[in-house]
Amino acid sequence: MASDRSHPVVFTTQTAYSLPSQKFMIPASWKRYQLSQLVNKALSLAKPIPFDFLVRGEILRTTLGEWCSEKGIGEEETLEIEYFESVMPPQKMSSLPHEDWVSSVSATLPGHFLTASYDGQLRVFDYSQKLLNTIPLHEAPATSIAIIPNFDEKSHLVASGSHDLTARLTKISLSDPLSSETTSYQTLASLHLHTAPISSISSNASGKQLLTASWDGLIGLWDTIIPGSDEVPSEETGERKKRRKITNGDGEQRVKRKAPLNVLKSHTARVSKAVFVGNGKEAVSAGLDETVRKWDVENGVCVNTITAAAKPFLDIALTSSQQTVLAASTDRTVSQFDLRSSESSTTTTASATFMHPSTPSCIAIPTASSPSSTSNEHQFMTGAFDGVVRLWDLRSTKGAVTSFKVWEAKSGGKVLSLDWSNGVALIGGEGGVDVWRVGEKST
Repeated sequence: MASDRSHPVVFTTQTAYSLPSQKFMIPASWKRYQLSQLVNKALSLAKPIPFDFLVRGEILRTTLGEWCSEKGIGEEETLEIEYFESVMPPQKMSSLPHEDWVSSVSATLPGHFLTASYDGQLRVFDYSQKLLNTIPLHEAPATSIAIIPNFDEKSHLVASGSHDLTARLTKISLSDPLSSETTSYQTLASLHLHTAPISSISSNASGKQLLTASWDGLIGLWDTIIPGSDEVPSEETGERKKRRKITNGDGEQRVKRKAPLNVLKSHTARVSKAVFVGNGKEAVSAGLDETVRKWDVENGVCVNTITAAAKPFLDIALTSSQQTVLAASTDRTVSQFDLRSSESSTTTTASATFMHPSTPSCIAIPTASSPSSTSNEHQFMTGAFDGVVRLWDLRSTKGAVTSFKVWEAKSGGKVLSLDWSNGVALIGGEGGVDVWRVGEKST
């Protein structure tokens, strides 16, 4: 009888809960729950830990016997099964109301959420959902924001990009919850290069340089130094120029106009995103020209081009190893590409492909306050035009680990932006902003 069958299995794990290296005979009728009980009992864990199980790159969702029958695996063949800690079901924490589409979000500042909207405004919320300030950044839709690290102890520098063809550097001083002071801001500089809307803006790890990606096919490399005078001549003259000398309401002089350090030219269509790699000497970008490109930032040279036919790319994210890149495409896939190859080819095959029922628009890699946290180093999250956020494991391409619908009360509602920090997922799009607890406990 099928219920009497068993299968030889060897367990492996990258967690701290390692079983002795030996072969187990596992009943074919067992599912994830029984396998998880086995690991817990074999390790004599005082507090039960739920585990998930990977069999040949696929998370086990059925009985072991059903999986073997579907794959044509014989009873005598030993299976290697990797186990890892299960992800707790995502839980909605709150919503942050917005009247316009939210194009970019950040959950990296402790105790605060930042959002950028199509109304050109940056909004600062605290964890109690209180709106601390609404900052007019741009005269057109804001498309992207980035927190510049290592600015100073009392304030933060925020970089933003917009459809108004400029990027801006704005200093934000967050209010102390115990004081009566309000959050203040001061726009310090505007960045001038692009002749079309800016798609994204990102910082390197040191906070000393920025990358802007634009619909004009160019990538701008910038420093974050505020110049003493304009580096780009102003187009304004006469009375209008005089009126705009004071812009912030704090008595500050108008923002300084910055020029780029370098311009990275190689894309033949709109660049969707550009990000630094590792120590910032290299960068990777992707665009609607169906390419992912690797750059020597110091010399402004494209050193590798990954071409993927019929895959216009909307977003990219580097995995935690910094050796592979995830790229979301309009063909309803997220593809993983290896950046270590130095040779270009006509077309490049992805090392892994994650299928979506709707176009994935954004990708988020988890960040944590503790650099040593590795519990979710294989995970990433995607938002899509169907209003669903999906959590994936890089080792399992067959389906998402879990998924959840945002803005349940609204019909439709595309997800346009994601950030995932310390177990909190901040999700922006047509429905406003949702805050969910996903993965590790937030600090």
